[in-house]
Amino acid sequence: MLIDEIKSLPANPGIYQYFGADGKLLYVGKAKVLKNRVKSYFSFTPTLAPSPRLGARIAKMISEAVHLEYIITPSESDALILENSFIKQLKPKYNILLRDDKTYPYIYINLNDEFPRFEITRKVIKGANIRYFGPYFHGAKEILETLYMKFPLVQKKNCIKDKKACLFAQIGRCKAPCEGKISSGEYKKIVEEALNSLKNPQKMVPYLSSLMLKFAENENFEEAASMRDKIEILKQMNIKVEVDLARLDDFEVFAIAGEANLICAVHFSVREGKISASNYHISHLKNANDDDAKNGYKQLILSAFPGGSPVACSKIYCYAEFDDKALVSEILASRHGRNFSIIVPKIGEKRKICEIAYQNCQINIKKYLKTHDYGFLAELKDYFGLQNLPVNIEIFDNSHMFGSAPVGAMVCYKEGEFFKENYRHKHLSSNNDYDQMKEYLTSRALKFDELGAPDLWVIDGGEVLLNLACEIISSVGANVDVIAISKEKLGAKAHRAKGSAKDKICTNSGIFALQPNDKKLQFFQKLRDEAHRFAISFHQKTKRKNDLNSSKLLNLGLTQGKIKKLLDFYGSFENIYLANFDEIKSLIGQNFAEKLFKFRP
Repeated sequence: MLIDEIKSLPANPGIYQYFGADGKLLYVGKAKVLKNRVKSYFSFTPTLAPSPRLGARIAKMISEAVHLEYIITPSESDALILENSFIKQLKPKYNILLRDDKTYPYIYINLNDEFPRFEITRKVIKGANIRYFGPYFHGAKEILETLYMKFPLVQKKNCIKDKKACLFAQIGRCKAPCEGKISSGEYKKIVEEALNSLKNPQKMVPYLSSLMLKFAENENFEEAASMRDKIEILKQMNIKVEVDLARLDDFEVFAIAGEANLICAVHFSVREGKISASNYHISHLKNANDDDAKNGYKQLILSAFPGGSPVACSKIYCYAEFDDKALVSEILASRHGRNFSIIVPKIGEKRKICEIAYQNCQINIKKYLKTHDYGFLAELKDYFGLQNLPVNIEIFDNSHMFGSAPVGAMVCYKEGEFFKENYRHKHLSSNNDYDQMKEYLTSRALKFDELGAPDLWVIDGGEVLLNLACEIISSVGANVDVIAISKEKLGAKAHRAKGSAKDKICTNSGIFALQPNDKKLQFFQKLRDEAHRFAISFHQKTKRKNDLNSSKLLNLGLTQGKIKKLLDFYGSFENIYLANFDEIKSLIGQNFAEKLFKFRP
């Protein structure tokens, strides 16, 4: 019983997990002393009940909890890291999920190089005199391209080693240091000018505007359009409310606000006293209050500075106080080998910027409510008996031709549109539809730590694949709903015509046979068809490549049987080419192995 599990808790740091009657994870928390923290959720007299000190949302969670598990950790900081990881991977029903799945890029330059270049990175680059700029929530590529258009920097990565001027030198985009036509001192002045522009990308807009007009006058409309798009991106990077500080400080600002069952987190990057970039992330949380919003700061800041990422500055200002500030600073310092300070300013210019970040949270929520049809999502949730509001949806399909070139594909539908940045595909080794789907869904579920768990999985299939997907979700303990959409068959073929196909939708609540013109059915058909398109496209590409490779091997004298034997053993042509000689020889004989090794790339 739950009360017995509570009584047996140790006095160690760690994480605790509450589970509901259906075995699903409800909530994950961390504790300095597990025994004390978990007991604080309950009132023990006369019977076990939620503590009256709890907020409405957490009290409801406690009323649903029937089982408790815990994991002991060496320290409280280890517990916080583990809690953060579990929230992202498993998406418990009552936790706030403010973590963004992206690792944002930085632009860096190694000033130790004789003729340094600017490049994009998402990881720490080794070197003693490397400068980072960012993070760039959008526009990093456009900024870099503009820098290389405006300034005669070294354009090609290894051109200094080539000792021969390239095309860029011929068209005036490079001073040809590879041929000694510019000294390192003169080149350093160009780099300094580029650095000044990088600190304030808005300065490059007039240059791009002049280029756009020039291209348009020459009727090079494609290049003119490209310049126009770059200008728009650079302008979008400007914050609506610009604040100039008296001091040229660099720091990060975080604010969180909750309203109308939404929680918004805003992150400003301030460079040289100006807000240079901003980003926001919105989560859905029913009955959220100010305390819930404050609890989000921990995971928000930890996710903004992941291990192995560059750090441009380590001074952090937050709009509101939150627990474990010192602990978060300690974790960040351990990750990045430098001290971090987290401050909640009460007055002055730093407070003003924190308030602007908070106001942006409120503005973003109001804009979000106007532009997103949550009424329809709520209708889907209630009609199909889902646990989650289906804001973030992943849709799966497989494709193969009589077992050859099998692939799996996943598309993402997020916040009202297809989110191509999260599309994924994978070569599969299984020979039938069921095993292929099992292989791919298992692979995806095991990577919830890399790309967080969605609200809903949509599977192209019927009850059998629905049950398979539910088993896989259950095995990893994630809070993800599952729907399967089964195609109507006309003879032996699937009928895919939206608006007329009588597809069936399968859930844990039952099978739904909706009318072809029902918007709910058409919505899932649209998702299923995009996954099908993506899977077919990848399959065809794979099949063409395999056919080409097979043709080349046939020309070497290998028979279809030997090629099939190699593919069955290694799974792909890429693996065949990576195999060692003795292994190949044991499969197809020394003569053919020698031919293959002479041919392979």
